[in-house]
Amino acid sequence: MTSDILKKGAAVLWVAARAEPRLLTAAVLSSGLYAAMTVGSAWVLGRVTQDVVLPAFRDGRTTTGALVLGSLAIVGVALLKALGVAGRRLYAGMVQYNMQAAYRRAVTRQYLRLPLAWHQRHPTGRLLSNANADVEAAWAPLAPLPMALGVVLMLIIAAIAILTTDLVVAIVGFLVFPAIAGLNVIYQRRLAPVAAHAQRLRAGVSEVAHESFEGALVVKTLGREADETERFAAVAAELRDANVAVGRIRGLFDPVLEALPNLGVLAVLLVGSIRLRSGAMSPGDLVHVAYLFTLLAFPIRALGWVLAEVPRSVVGWERVQDVLHATGSLPYGDRSVDTAGPARLEARDVRFGYTDDDVLHDVSFAAEPGRTIAVVGPTGSGKSTLTNLLVRLVDPAGGQVLLDGVDARDVERHGLSATTALVPQQAFLFDDTVRGNVTLGLDVSDDDVWEAIRLAQADGFVSALADGLDTHVGERGTTLSGGQRQRLALARALVRRPRLLVLDDATSSVDPQVEARILDGLRDSAATVVVVAYRKATIELADDVVYIERGRVVAQGPHKELLERSAGYRDLVTAYERAADEAVPDEAVPDEDEENEEAVA
Repeated sequence: MTSDILKKGAAVLWVAARAEPRLLTAAVLSSGLYAAMTVGSAWVLGRVTQDVVLPAFRDGRTTTGALVLGSLAIVGVALLKALGVAGRRLYAGMVQYNMQAAYRRAVTRQYLRLPLAWHQRHPTGRLLSNANADVEAAWAPLAPLPMALGVVLMLIIAAIAILTTDLVVAIVGFLVFPAIAGLNVIYQRRLAPVAAHAQRLRAGVSEVAHESFEGALVVKTLGREADETERFAAVAAELRDANVAVGRIRGLFDPVLEALPNLGVLAVLLVGSIRLRSGAMSPGDLVHVAYLFTLLAFPIRALGWVLAEVPRSVVGWERVQDVLHATGSLPYGDRSVDTAGPARLEARDVRFGYTDDDVLHDVSFAAEPGRTIAVVGPTGSGKSTLTNLLVRLVDPAGGQVLLDGVDARDVERHGLSATTALVPQQAFLFDDTVRGNVTLGLDVSDDDVWEAIRLAQADGFVSALADGLDTHVGERGTTLSGGQRQRLALARALVRRPRLLVLDDATSSVDPQVEARILDGLRDSAATVVVVAYRKATIELADDVVYIERGRVVAQGPHKELLERSAGYRDLVTAYERAADEAVPDEAVPDEDEENEEAVA
C-alpha cells in the first residue's frame, strides 16, 4: 500500500473522528479496556498458576480462600474484557452507521440540488452505487478501527509486561513482530490495487443491472433476454474475478500471518523451558509470557483488517466526493413571485445546448396570463428542452425566462415550484395509492384531490377502481393504462393550483375527445398553459401557436394565421390528413368505420 493511500485513508477516518468524537472516543476507551484486560488476564493466569495451582500440586492440597480468590480474579477480568468487547462493537457500529446514514443523506440532497443536465450525463446505476456501495466502502474501516487502536495500547502494555518479566524470552518473542509487520506491508501492497479495482467494478455491475431492469419491456418484447443476460454475466464475471483475486491474496497471506504468532509462542515456550530449568524464571512467569503471546496473535490481525479496508475506503470516498463537489447546481435569488392568478411567461433570446452545440437558438415568445400556448415543431426541434427551461429544470446558456417580469434565476428557492408545474410525456407514478400519487405529501383534502382528478378527466376510472383513492397502482403505475397514468400525473400538477402549467405532450396517450375536454377545462384553472402538441385538434384549442424548427422560432400566432403564412407549419400539422387522403383513392367511398378512424386521426 502506498503512503498516498494511507494518508488519504487517514484523512477519511479523521472526518469521522471530527463528526462523531464522543462515540468514537467511547469505542476506543472500550477497546482500551479490552486491551488492558487481555494483558491482565495473562497476568492473573500466571499468578493463579504460581500461587494456587503449583502449590496444590506440590503440597497435595490448597485452601478454599485461594481457590475463591483465583476464580474471582479470572471471572472478574473476563467480565471486564467482555464489557470492553461489547462497548467497542456497539460504539464503533454506531459511528459507522451514523456516518453512512449522514453521507447517504448528503449524496441524496446533492442529487436533488443538481440540475437535470448533470443527471443526464451520469448513469442511474452509478448514482445508486455512489449512494449505497461507495458510502458503505468509505466507512468500512470504522468497524475494526477501535480494535486496531486498542491493539496498539495492548502491544505497549504487553511489551512492558514481557520485558519486565524476562528480557531473554521477550527478545526471542519480539522477533516475530518485525516479520509480521513486513509481511503486512507486502500484503497490503499486493491487496490495495486489486481491492480498489473490485470496488470500481461494483458500480459497473449496478449500472448494467439498473439499465436492464429499467428496459425490461424492451428486452422482453424484442427477445433480448439472452443478450442482456450475457451482458450482465460479463460484468458480473469481471467483478467475480476481481473478488476472487482479492480472496486469493488473502488466502495466501492470512495463513502465514496466523502462523507467525504461533511460531513465536513455540519459540517462547522453547527458550522459556530452558530458562525455567536454569531457574532464571518461574513457571508462573513462563505461563504469563506465553499466554500473552497467544492472546496477541489474534488482535494483531485487527491492524491488517483496517489496512485491508483502506484502499476500498479511499475509492469509495473519492467517488462520493465527486458527487458532493459536483458543480452545476442551480443558484437561487431572493425575489418572490405572486401565488394567485395566472402568470405571465416570457422567453427572451433563450439559448441552450447539452454540449458545445446549441439546441435552442435565440428563442423568444410571450404567453399572456390565462392564455393557452401550443408549442409545435418537428421531432428534435427542441420542444422538450424548452419546457425544461420554462420551469427551470435547467438554466439557459443565454437569454432569460421571465415569470411576471422576474428572471427565473432571481426567484427564491421553491418559489418557482410553488407556482409552476411540468407534466412530462412519460408519466411516472410511485408504488402508492391514487391519493398518494396525486398529493405526493401535499396537505390537501380529498375534495381538492377529486377536483383535480375531475379536471384531469380521471374521475371516471378512479371511481371505478376497487378502493377508489386508496387503490394501489403498483410500481410505476403498472396496473393502469398509459392514458390513465398521464391523467393522474396531470391531476398531481393541478392539485397544486399552479399559475403556469407546462404540458410536454402530456396527453399523447389520451383519446382526442378526452384531451379536448381536459384542455377546455384548463381554461378555468386560473393557470397560463403551455402545451407541446402534435395533434391538429389539440393545436386548434390553443389561443396562440409557437412554431419551432431546428431550435428556432420561425413563426408564431393564431393557428389559422400560421396555416396561411408558414409552409413548414402547414405541412407538419396537415401531415396526417394528407397521408389519409393519399391512402384512399378518389373514387372510393369510405365506410362508417373508416370515417371514424379518420376523425380520430
